[in-house]
Amino acid sequence: MTGRPLWVNLLWALALVLLLLLIFVLSLNGITRHGVARNVPAVTGKTLAEAEKLLETGGFDYVIQDSVYYDSLAPSAVIKQVPEADAVVKVNRTVYLTVNRVIPPDVDMPNLRGYNLRNAEMLLRNLGLRLGDTTSRPDFAKGTVLEQTVNGNPISPGSKIRVGSTIDLVVGSGVGMDAKEVPQFVGMTYEQARALIQSEGYILGSVVATGVRDSLAAYVVRQSPEVRDSKGRAFRIRPGQMVDLWLDANPPVRIDTTSAAPPPAAPVDQQPQ
Repeated sequence: MTGRPLWVNLLWALALVLLLLLIFVLSLNGITRHGVARNVPAVTGKTLAEAEKLLETGGFDYVIQDSVYYDSLAPSAVIKQVPEADAVVKVNRTVYLTVNRVIPPDVDMPNLRGYNLRNAEMLLRNLGLRLGDTTSRPDFAKGTVLEQTVNGNPISPGSKIRVGSTIDLVVGSGVGMDAKEVPQFVGMTYEQARALIQSEGYILGSVVATGVRDSLAAYVVRQSPEVRDSKGRAFRIRPGQMVDLWLDANPPVRIDTTSAAPPPAAPVDQQPQ
């Protein structure tokens, strides 16, 4: 025992507690850097590497909060920062960044067939796709999209395609003004008839195949419109109009109706001597 009264010991203990509390309060400002604030540097529009260097130099941490994609911006460019530039905050504050993706995301290719050109372009833009070359082809559906291609290859609706890709379109130009006589497709193979229809600017309509396994090797046995009407007058057709074909595995029997039929042969016992 010290021989000191109890109240003296209590006073010493209380003084020690007050001293420790004072030391903690005085050191708290140094620990938390109270009163030490800086302006957040502007990193929007800079690459992630540049932003990281500026933030670390200023005494800030950073976290990539989100990533989006804009084909007009450089890959990994900072699009948004929180807090914003020049905001006064404490050092060691975390800055949250939204950056541009390095690899573009994929989207589903829409079905543009039947859309008019303006609506097709708007739909492509909303999906982050670009409208490329537009070519015209005779078709009764004037101004509507007939085909959609990428790098010259058809692309089916629902196919995955990178954002920023360029889509080329074939648009109908209407029915041509110059009418021509309908070609004779009967007797051709289907492949020959199809090539002629495309080269003349006609549209291949219905194809009816009866007992045909290989349509490319089949023969055209009927067509619509026909070459001539019942009175022998030639039918005429314009580019952009439709041609229907009927196919068969065997070639049609050609009958020449332009020449007179030969007279029937006389019986043997009635032939002139």
